[in-house]
Amino acid sequence: MATGETEWEAHVPEDHGGTAAPRTLAEALRARGDGGLAVLLRARPDLLVPVPNDLTQLATRAGTRTSVVRALERLDRFTLQTAEALAVAPDPAPYPVLLRLMAGDGGDPAVEAALPAAVGALRDRALVWGGDDRLRLVRTAREVLAPSPRHPSPTGLGPTVAEATAGMSPGRLQEILRTLGLPTTHDSVSAVAALTGLFTDRPRMDALLDEAPADALGVLDRLVWGPPYGEVTANPTPPVRWLRDRGLLLPTTARTVALPREVALHLRAGRAHRAPEPVPPAVEAAREHPPRVVDTTAAGQAYTALATAEDLLKQWDEGGPAVLRAGGLSVRDLKRTAALLGVTEPVAAFWLELLYASGLLAPDGAAEERYAPTPAYDEWLDLPAPRRWVRLAAAWLAATRTPGLVGGQDAKGRTLSALGPDLDRGAAPEVRRRVLELLAALPPGAAPEPEAVLARLRWERPLRGGGTDLRARLATWALAEAELLGVTGRGALSAHGRALVESAHGRAPAEPAHDRAPAEGVGEDAAVALLAPLLPEPVDHVLLQADLTAVAPGPLRRPLADALAVLADVESKGGATVYRFTPASVRRALDAGRTAADLHAFLAAHSRTPVPQPLAYLVDDVARRHGHLRVGAASSYVRCDDDAVLGEILADRRSASLGLRRLAPTVLAAGADPAALLEGLRSMGFAPAAESAGGDVLVTRARAHRTPPRTPPVPVPDGPPSPDDALLEAAVRAIRAGDLAATVPRKEPGTADARAGGPPPRTSPAETLATVQAAALTGSAVWIGYVNADGAASQHVIAPVRVEGGHVTAYDHTADGVRTFPLHRITGVAELAEE
Repeated sequence: MATGETEWEAHVPEDHGGTAAPRTLAEALRARGDGGLAVLLRARPDLLVPVPNDLTQLATRAGTRTSVVRALERLDRFTLQTAEALAVAPDPAPYPVLLRLMAGDGGDPAVEAALPAAVGALRDRALVWGGDDRLRLVRTAREVLAPSPRHPSPTGLGPTVAEATAGMSPGRLQEILRTLGLPTTHDSVSAVAALTGLFTDRPRMDALLDEAPADALGVLDRLVWGPPYGEVTANPTPPVRWLRDRGLLLPTTARTVALPREVALHLRAGRAHRAPEPVPPAVEAAREHPPRVVDTTAAGQAYTALATAEDLLKQWDEGGPAVLRAGGLSVRDLKRTAALLGVTEPVAAFWLELLYASGLLAPDGAAEERYAPTPAYDEWLDLPAPRRWVRLAAAWLAATRTPGLVGGQDAKGRTLSALGPDLDRGAAPEVRRRVLELLAALPPGAAPEPEAVLARLRWERPLRGGGTDLRARLATWALAEAELLGVTGRGALSAHGRALVESAHGRAPAEPAHDRAPAEGVGEDAAVALLAPLLPEPVDHVLLQADLTAVAPGPLRRPLADALAVLADVESKGGATVYRFTPASVRRALDAGRTAADLHAFLAAHSRTPVPQPLAYLVDDVARRHGHLRVGAASSYVRCDDDAVLGEILADRRSASLGLRRLAPTVLAAGADPAALLEGLRSMGFAPAAESAGGDVLVTRARAHRTPPRTPPVPVPDGPPSPDDALLEAAVRAIRAGDLAATVPRKEPGTADARAGGPPPRTSPAETLATVQAAALTGSAVWIGYVNADGAASQHVIAPVRVEGGHVTAYDHTADGVRTFPLHRITGVAELAEE
């Protein structure tokens, strides 16, 4: 090999004619078929907004920094490593050079097998163009990925010899050549070429390094895998001086030296990366459970999820906590909600956000805004339990709301609150679906290690996490939330969860592994059918106990559950719910308009055991005293036919705060309002009833508070949505038509010379009319300049069909449709070149 010839240059094939290689990205795109353009637009949907006018505009847009960075963020680790290798390779780089950078001198079968697909993925995304003999990384991508002092490359490589010596004096370059025993040159360009030739010549470099002191080799070892920069003093140590004198370390500033890229590649045996990762990390089963155990565990958690959602919304049925001025729930209200549900605050935030994303919970929009159930909640309650669960699970999969962020801080240091703003993360749905897809790829009942899932996601999108590794946090939250919701059980994907995941990709759900008939249909219907047999059937009875409790042996049917919730208090939950009857709970039922006879009949009708005598006595005793005292509005008053009772109230020191005074033997006036008076007397052990202005007992049924009709929050997209096939087909057709109009060869009037581009033609009205009439007769296409009603000029390639009434009706290749052009707005016309 000649002294000035680099190893890279030796691989570049000669051009022996044939099809000319594309000179620009636009030419490379023009050579693609429609399918290739569709692949590009599907992989980079941001290029479609708006649809480019032609392929030149598409190529320009594909090279913008924002679009390139977005495309790089969606590459897997090995494809990104391939792009990083091209960024440190010569431009253009032959495929063998790229292969050597990726596999090293010794080769790597895994890299060799995976590299063609990685290069193909980069080509598909228009990040790389050109044939295998001249691979070119898009200039913007090279700028983003190439090493620089401010933005070190993941390869750990530094500047090339040419880059590092750009500001070096010619005399210093000649001194390095003399120290190396190379002939001096007359200019810096040839000196840099000679130095580069030495560093890329493996035998000569081996000989040079054999002469290096051991300490100097130790310095190179510390820099070889990066960072390639080191600080030196004004009087460097002998090893550093030895390396600097021979150009093995080149100064970049007065106190900084860099290891040249060519030297580092020699020391690395040609590899750009320390550890190429052509194969994604495997997600394997760490634990295996019987599929039926997984399904029943997940179904049990699904039942708990439904019960939790109902309990929370039932507690807020008359209006929930206030909405903060900045939006969201206060920390105190979140703690109260967590205590109410018996869960931690992060779990409470998850349930709140899930209900909000499902459209079941929203602010009511009042002047003093509060959270409340929406009208959709009542419709949701009427659905069967499996269908209700599927609604929640589908909302969770699609939601961009991220409850795991609650309690953290935003960019301005403000605390993020539950149900508040700034909790949307566009990547959340993609991460959730990908996590479930990885679980679905395992056999039924198999559960992986969470770290294996995270490692796989980091390989698939290494640039998406950023400094905070948001993608890994989203995946961790997704695993925990899937378990809470009952999509997974014991870390493995359940059958009903698998149905939701597989149907999202157009596949029928897999047949259950245990003895259960497969579901008919796909999607939500399949998940409903798989989950339904695993959920307990609602029951229509309770078991009354002598200790004033009732045991519900399963989920109660809705009318029974609603009625019992008024008559008794929930004492404990689980497989069976325990209700306790108290004087307050019985009085609550009487306040709601029930009579003692109604309560006795209700208990007898819905109990599988006889009504215990203590419970019957409790109902009768509370009913006998209920309404004995009457409270009305004076500010308020108390009246009772038994003046001894009123005397007892006045004598009780606890009544002092009520401001009571006797107006008559059977009437007391109070300074407190009726509601406070009722509450005060009840706290003293009495059972008053409210009465109307006419003296009738008021029935105080709780009114359900609902928001106006609300739609669920719209997920915040993570970039432009992926286009469907119809949109892609139309976009490709429009781009092709626009490109034809922009690049078709045309004849200037009166000449036979073809040219592409240029200003629109200018012809007289008579010439314009004659040319389009001739084109209509012959069925040929022509090129016209056109000015619309707004004065905007454009060019079109048209095939005239009819010319009459001062208008030309023609097929417009540019717009891919039939249009009518007024003749007086056509500025000129030219024939197309025959070729």
